[in-house]
Amino acid sequence: MTTRRSFLASAAATAASGFVVSSRAQAAGKTRNIRKAIMYSTIKSAEKSVLGKFKAAKEAGYEGVEANGGMNQQEVLDAYGQTGLKAASVCCHTHWKQTLTHPDEKIREEGLQGVLQTLRDAKAYGATSILVVPGVCNETTAYDEAWERSVTQIKKAVPLAKELGVAISIENVWNNFILSPLEAVRFLDEIGEKPDVVGWHFDIGNVLRYGWPEQWIKVLGHRINRIHVKEYSTKKMREEGVAKGFDVDLMEGDNNWPAIMAALDGAGYEGWAISEQGIKLLPGGMKSLTERMDKILAL
Repeated sequence: MTTRRSFLASAAATAASGFVVSSRAQAAGKTRNIRKAIMYSTIKSAEKSVLGKFKAAKEAGYEGVEANGGMNQQEVLDAYGQTGLKAASVCCHTHWKQTLTHPDEKIREEGLQGVLQTLRDAKAYGATSILVVPGVCNETTAYDEAWERSVTQIKKAVPLAKELGVAISIENVWNNFILSPLEAVRFLDEIGEKPDVVGWHFDIGNVLRYGWPEQWIKVLGHRINRIHVKEYSTKKMREEGVAKGFDVDLMEGDNNWPAIMAALDGAGYEGWAISEQGIKLLPGGMKSLTERMDKILAL
């Protein structure tokens, strides 16, 4: 850990805003084409309006915002227009309560309608991908049932995704479902669409509870449409509980960021790096978070 932190600290001199160059990309004579964005629900701002939050993100140095589905479309459009920020992605607003794997068919249908509305919102904002949690396994929803229901519901959303030109991107979360990258690939293969129709929204921090992000990236490869940038501490997880693992600042947990960025380069990833990181411990707030993202993206 000391060696890795020393390495990360030394990378500060190479950080730059906008597009950055990695050692691997530099060797190939190419620029790493990755842009910084932030998840709307994680924006910290004294002003609680949509526009106020977007302005805070802009001032902190972000280029894009991942909005939520089901918001007031005109408010969001005005906020994008007035700040010049871009729509990095749109996060489905129904996937946790109206899950695509729920035993009740009516609730599954409500979840599907949430995905469809999120696709429409994304099209309105100019986003080309939406984040979707594929479902949940629990004491009332068996793994095989969740798999069948989730695949079925997502396939129902494919025609609209194709019509609008917006990808459905599945996120790895703590849902007791799709727990390995090999399963993730099998899941996408069973749906049977190209990544620009159904791909993956890879959350870096969510993996450390039971795996290593760089290994997931290698397996998922070109199927990754978006990434969430988030830190996690396995030490806090072991000593204080699994949720406490997130209670750590970016670059101060157990993500091996040099290995992660090398894996993203190997996968040919380009596009948005979207922050879903808490900032309560950072003295500089969102600006400090943006600067730390710059350091990571410059590795």
